[in-house]
Amino acid sequence: MTQQHLAELNIGRLLAPTDDPRVADFMAALDRVNGLGKRSPGFVWMMEGSGEPGTGNTETSIGDDPQFVTNLTVWQDAPSLEHFVFNTVHRQFYERRAEWFEILGQQHFVMWWVPAGHRPTLEEALARLEHKETHGDSDHAFGWSHLKDAKLWKSRGCAPIAAE
Repeated sequence: MTQQHLAELNIGRLLAPTDDPRVADFMAALDRVNGLGKRSPGFVWMMEGSGEPGTGNTETSIGDDPQFVTNLTVWQDAPSLEHFVFNTVHRQFYERRAEWFEILGQQHFVMWWVPAGHRPTLEEALARLEHKETHGDSDHAFGWSHLKDAKLWKSRGCAPIAAE
């Protein structure tokens, strides 16, 4: 059996353009938080944006709306991703997401298993998100509750607001 890694897509829509003071704290933290993720145990890969310091993946927007930003990563397993999300400085920014992101009326987070070595495209990730939105959690596309070895999201997760 081929080794599987965990891919995840998270989408947010910033309350303001990336150069607006209302999202300055978020933009200033991107390099630090993304760098921590890349150095975290179990990290495999991250979709990169423009590569410009302080922009993270904000150059990889959806459609013609530059305030829609994406984060697409691959991890060795669910506990590695969970640890980064809920047990590192990332959690401090996750808890502040309502300060920087609109509340979206549809799902904007999805995970799925990929063969080790596969680097998903944004188009592939958006198709998985659409599948989850249409069909709910399945082996094809799912949220935290579908993962048997994921536990931290239950106790360390934040209130379900802007970006879940």
